[in-house]
Amino acid sequence: MRIVSTLLFLALAACGSTQEAPEPAPQPEPTPTEQQAPQPAPAPAPKASSLPEGANPALLDPSLANETAPDQFDVLFHTTEGDFTVRFHRDWAPHGVDRVYNLVRIGYFADIAFFRAVRGFMVQFGISGYPEVNRVWREATIPDDPVKQSNTRGKVTFAKTNAPNSRSTQLYINYGDNSQLDSMGFAPVGEVIEGMDVVDKLHTGYGDGPPMGNGPNQGLIHTRGNAYLKEGFPELDYIESAEIVQR
Repeated sequence: MRIVSTLLFLALAACGSTQEAPEPAPQPEPTPTEQQAPQPAPAPAPKASSLPEGANPALLDPSLANETAPDQFDVLFHTTEGDFTVRFHRDWAPHGVDRVYNLVRIGYFADIAFFRAVRGFMVQFGISGYPEVNRVWREATIPDDPVKQSNTRGKVTFAKTNAPNSRSTQLYINYGDNSQLDSMGFAPVGEVIEGMDVVDKLHTGYGDGPPMGNGPNQGLIHTRGNAYLKEGFPELDYIESAEIVQR
C-alpha cells in the first residue's frame, strides 16, 4: 500500500502549523508533505544562537540566500551511511533548484536527519537540527514550479503542503515509482546520479510519523531540533555535510 497521502499531510506539521503531506483518506497512501498535525506551542526564542561559531548569517536570515543557480550542478551529500551525489537541473524547476543551491551554499545541510523513511516509497529530510533556524526558514516559502519530470526512483523533489506555494526546505528522494505524485504538484528538481545504494541503506525502521506511524513528529523536530531526534530516535541516519562539486 502506498504512503503518499500521509506524506503531504505530515510535512505541514514539520514546517509550521500545517504538515507537508496530503490529508489521509481511508487506507491512505502516504505522500511527501509537510505535516498539518497539531503542533506543540513554539518554545521561547533563545537569548543567544546555538549555531556553531562562524555559521553563515543566512541561516538566520533567508533573504540573504537569494542567488540564481547554475543551469546544472551536482551536490555531494556526505551521510552516516556513505556518500551520494544529486544532479540538479534548473530547467526542471527553477524556483526549487535556486532554493536547493542556496541551502547548500550557506551550509544548511549539516547534521540534518533523514527523519521520515518509508521503505519502497521515499526518504524525507530538510528540517534543521537548530530550532532557531527552523523558526525563520519554515515561513520562507517559494513559488510553485510546474511538474516537468516524474517522481520515479532516484528523483529528488520538495515536500509541500496542499496549499499553493508552500515549499520551504524539506526534500525527499523517491525509492520507487511514485509517478502518482506528479498530478499533485510535486515537481522533481534533480536526481541521484551516484550512490543510490547508499540512499537504499538509510534507516527505515521508524517508518512514518504521526498520524500514520510512530516515527518522529515534525512539529517537535521544528521546536526541539536534533536533541529530540537523538534522544527518541537514535538509529536515524543524517546528512553530515553537502557541497557543490565540479565535474
